[in-house]
Amino acid sequence: MDKIKVLIVDDSSLVRQAISSILETDKEIEIIGKASNPYEAADFIKDQIPDVITLDIEMPKMDGLTFLKKIMSQHPIPVVIISKIAEKGSEKALLALDYGAVEVIAKPQMVSQHIFNDSKIMLCDVIKAASKARLKRIAPSKGIIVEPKLSADVMLTKKSPKVNVINSEKIIAIGASTGGTEAIASILKDINSNCSGILIVQHMPEFFTKAFADRLNELYNIEVKEAVNGEIVTKGKVLIAPGNKHMMLKNSGTNYFVEIKDGPLVNRHRPSVDVLFRSVAQNVGQNAMGILLTGMGDDGAKGLLEMREAGAQTIAQDEKTSVVFGMPREAIALGAAIKISPLSLIGIHINNF
Repeated sequence: MDKIKVLIVDDSSLVRQAISSILETDKEIEIIGKASNPYEAADFIKDQIPDVITLDIEMPKMDGLTFLKKIMSQHPIPVVIISKIAEKGSEKALLALDYGAVEVIAKPQMVSQHIFNDSKIMLCDVIKAASKARLKRIAPSKGIIVEPKLSADVMLTKKSPKVNVINSEKIIAIGASTGGTEAIASILKDINSNCSGILIVQHMPEFFTKAFADRLNELYNIEVKEAVNGEIVTKGKVLIAPGNKHMMLKNSGTNYFVEIKDGPLVNRHRPSVDVLFRSVAQNVGQNAMGILLTGMGDDGAKGLLEMREAGAQTIAQDEKTSVVFGMPREAIALGAAIKISPLSLIGIHINNF
């Protein structure tokens, strides 16, 4: 199997080396070049086309956004933005996605071994996802600790699919990863402003989720916000799980509310779709709808199956309209999806529900 060829573009030699050192721990990835600015990168691409480019935004000579636009208009190549802007959740991060970046993630954190290991896992997985993206197992290494892939059991014990539903309110739960930002935006523009409460897990870095939610809130006629612990779920409101936190649905008897918690990576993600879906399955049962959108890996597949077993309506995005047909494919293989739907019809399914 051919390795994923990566070109690293960053004006900091320390950052280039750090990213290279992390990616080289994975036997499926090969670093074929490093560039300190977009001009060097452009010269490199003339001789050898990478499968994925990692790109900083704030660089001298030419900023990353300008270079990104040139790449996507002249010779589209999957680009992953690795930048401090992801930590700030800035408008530039959102623009990068608009210009065609597959993902925007924060630079690896060296604060502690645990945080560094999380960053390493996420970075390698993002590169793999990007390499499979449609445009418009971490290998052990000496001295490297490879974290186990944990299930939702670490956050929420699995229970019988039979649910004693007290609250009659309907809940919609959506999970997405690579390509999900645009997919979610596409769905929200089509739904009624008084629809049932919607909970979303989109794999994103800390701080970035708030900017994403705020932007959607400005664009569409439905309230969208980053969820806070204890917040009540109501009609006409969309709550997006904060980056680096798990989100679970709870039932007080009269209201549904969300619990925002720390915890280990589940399916190598925090927030995890499986954690949200399991909590909805256990508390809402047949009054819920679960939707699994585009994304790399299998996060959400088992959770969607648990929702179906609890009587919920379940939908997986189809292959043709998915940027990466990973998560939906795994759910379909498990028999978790009652419907397989193109993105353009999912908003209609929500309205009908």
